[in-house]
Parts: sequence; structure tokens; C-alpha cells
Amino acid sequence: MSTSIQRNEDELYVDRLMQDLAEGVGKGEIPASIFSNERVYKRELRQVFGRCWVYMAHESEIPNPGDFVVRKIGEDDFIVARDTDGGVNVMLNACSHRGVQLCRSDSGNAQQFRCLYHGWTFATDGKLRGAPVWKKSAGTMCKEANGLVHAAQVGIHQGLIFATLDKSAPPLTEYLGGIGWYLDLIFGLNEHGVEVVGPPQRFVIPADWKSPAENGAGDDFHLVTLHRSASVLGAFPVNPVENMKGYHVQAAPGHSLSLSMAMSEEDPGPRFIGFPEELIETFNTSSITEDQLQASRMARVVVGNVFPNLTFIALPVSEDSSKPPVAAITVRVWQPKGPDHVEVWNWFFVYKNATPEQKQRSYSAGLGTFSMAGLFEMDDSEPWATISKTGSSVAAELLDFKLNYQRGLPGIGEAELVESFPGPGVVYTPRYEEGVQRNLYKFYAGLMQSTPGEWPDTEVAG
Repeated sequence: MSTSIQRNEDELYVDRLMQDLAEGVGKGEIPASIFSNERVYKRELRQVFGRCWVYMAHESEIPNPGDFVVRKIGEDDFIVARDTDGGVNVMLNACSHRGVQLCRSDSGNAQQFRCLYHGWTFATDGKLRGAPVWKKSAGTMCKEANGLVHAAQVGIHQGLIFATLDKSAPPLTEYLGGIGWYLDLIFGLNEHGVEVVGPPQRFVIPADWKSPAENGAGDDFHLVTLHRSASVLGAFPVNPVENMKGYHVQAAPGHSLSLSMAMSEEDPGPRFIGFPEELIETFNTSSITEDQLQASRMARVVVGNVFPNLTFIALPVSEDSSKPPVAAITVRVWQPKGPDHVEVWNWFFVYKNATPEQKQRSYSAGLGTFSMAGLFEMDDSEPWATISKTGSSVAAELLDFKLNYQRGLPGIGEAELVESFPGPGVVYTPRYEEGVQRNLYKFYAGLMQSTPGEWPDTEVAG
């Protein structure tokens, strides 16, 4: 069979699978074969990662001119660099002469980037400075037209740096929509803001990137089953039943989150996710509204996913039952490494004005729970790996195996629509429902079926 015929058959297969998903997601039916499927994955790299706004870094990782980190969009490497004027640049990690990998370090500080092949040298803003024997080899060739290739758009929200390869993508603020309001509950509580502690942890799980992404969108029920040991060991202080009180929020198309909240002043804490009292006293409305400050005050856990693959978590945890729980903030990117492997990039954040002791305590608590050796991570990786195995199976395809995402649909469960919540989005309570996952997959299906320049329906799934 010719390559072109095979390619056409593969495209038609993915078309049918995505149509099946689009028609089924509103009924809570998800084809198992979307997971760890090589044919699906090839389209994801272009239609999802090639178009969406993807998280790259935090400004605190590149505070000074010349600071840089190397990150990915899809499977492609990009240099995120602070130039001499303080600007943030996201550039393909490839020399514009022959496409040779330019930057060989994960992070550092550089006055310029020099290609090892022919010596082409670029400033930290990507402009071509020159090359050896430039006059003889290049003469009057235009340097301005031969700089590094930049991402199509770069945007920043609360110090979180995003980039997209799609010129037609909506601006970052519009893309984030309501999820920006909820990001502020974690990252915008005072004028000092947050900073990253140390380099990101990186470890690989044999799973499809969509499994941890949908988990981050608000899969709360597994806390009382898979993570039961966290409560037994004292790593997580909130009673499992009490923890289910709160809200599921479809904040914007594709973007969802879950809030464990005290429903009244009489309900148990912690308040402000367990931040120390001295730090709480500095929280204010300098960059958020009074409604946001109050929502953060009543929050016990905030976990959400910015589509496609950025999960943020803030919750009280302890790495040692002899120590009291403390608020930990972790941000993770589910970096695809093929259809059936995901590399976890895991950062810990602290408030800049926290004391050194508070920062260290939060970091230690985070490492003991949400890290490559953390209690929660070891629990989650096992089911994600088996979802991947099921999705890639011949049986799942031939039997047209559908996964059940029906919780929270009309007549199923106790979750009810909330009309009076102060934040944006479609909101349900209690958290026994799966609309947050359906929201992710509705947007995903729309992107996978879209044509260049076209964006999916902006209605959330409900």
C-alpha cells in the first residue's frame, strides 16, 4: 500500500473517531481508542499543541537579562529568554542557517546564543549578530531577515508565560477566559506575587497526556479511593467526605477546575488553603477583587487544568505526620513524549514575601506528596498507565469500547447547577460530577476537527 493511501486511511480513521467523540461527549461517552493511539497523536501535535496556548515558564525563572530556559511545545524545543531590554522571547531552538540545535543547556545565562556548526550568533532577543568571516561569506545578506524563529504569540498572566504557534489563535486573555479569574486565587493574592523554588522535576509515566490533564480538571472522587492512604497517613488533613463539599467549574471552553471550599463560616478549615497566618495577613485586593479574595479565603483545595496540559494545584499537605499541614502550590505540565508516554514537568511555587522557613516548609511538604517519589504521584501513575494500555488495545477498537463520563448529567447523581457563584463559568455542587472532564473533551474534539484559522464552539459542555 502506498504511503499516500495509508495516510488518507489514517486521516479518515481519526475523522471518524473524533466525530464519534463529538457526538458522544454530551452523553458522557468517550471512545477508549482516543488514548495512546498513534494516529490520533500525530494529529494532536498539529491540531492541539500546534494551535493552543501552551505554558512555557514563570517569569521568576528568568529574572535577569540573559537568563533562559529550554521548554517544549508539543515535541519541539523552544528557548525562553529574557533579553537586554527585559522582554520575554520564545524562540525555536534551531539555528536559522541549517536548523542545528542551538542551545544545549536546560537553563542558564547567556549574552548570546552561538551555533556550534557554522558559528552563527544570535542575541537573546533572537536577532542575528553575525558569523565568522561574515564579509567574505555573507556580504550584504540581511541580518534582520535571518534571526531566530519566534513563537507566533507570547502572553503572560500572573507571571505565567504562555506561547502559541498559531497566529490566528485568540489573545491569551481571551483564550484563558474565566480560568484566569481562578488562577488569580492562587497566584495573585498580594502585590509581591509568587516565585518558583528550584528547577522543575522531570519524570516519565507510560501514559497518554490526556489522562493526567483530565484528572487535573477536577477528578475528585478518586481521593476517597485511590488516595485514601493520604488521609490515613496524615498527609492530607481534610476529611474525605468534607473535602467533597465545594464546586466544579467549567471556567471556559476546555478549561476546568475543582474547588474544595468551606460552605459557611462554621465549616472546618483550613482557610486560604493552609497558608501561614503571618502570610495571610499580607493578602489583599491590589490585583484581585474582593470576591476573589473571599473565594480564596474559603478554599481548602484548588485544582484545575488550563487546556491542553497545564495543571495547577494548591492544597494543605504534610510530608510527615508529625508536622502540621501547610499550603503547597505545584504546577505541572503533562509533556507528551509519543502516544503512550508523558513526561511530567513539576514546579513548586511560594510567595515571594514568605519567610525562608515558610518557603522551605512548603517546598518540603510538596516534595513529599506531589513529586516523583510523592505519595499522590505514585498512586496516580498506575491507573493512568493501564488506561493507556486499554486505549491502545485492538479489543477497544474492534468492540467500540466507550468509557463512562456520565456523572452529573441530568438525573445522574446529586450535583446541581449553581446560579449565584461569584466567579465565571458553569458551576456545579457538590463535586460528584464529571462535567469538568466533558468540557475538556468537547473542546478537544472541536480542535481536532477544526480547519486552520477556525476555533471550536465557545459554549462549555455542561
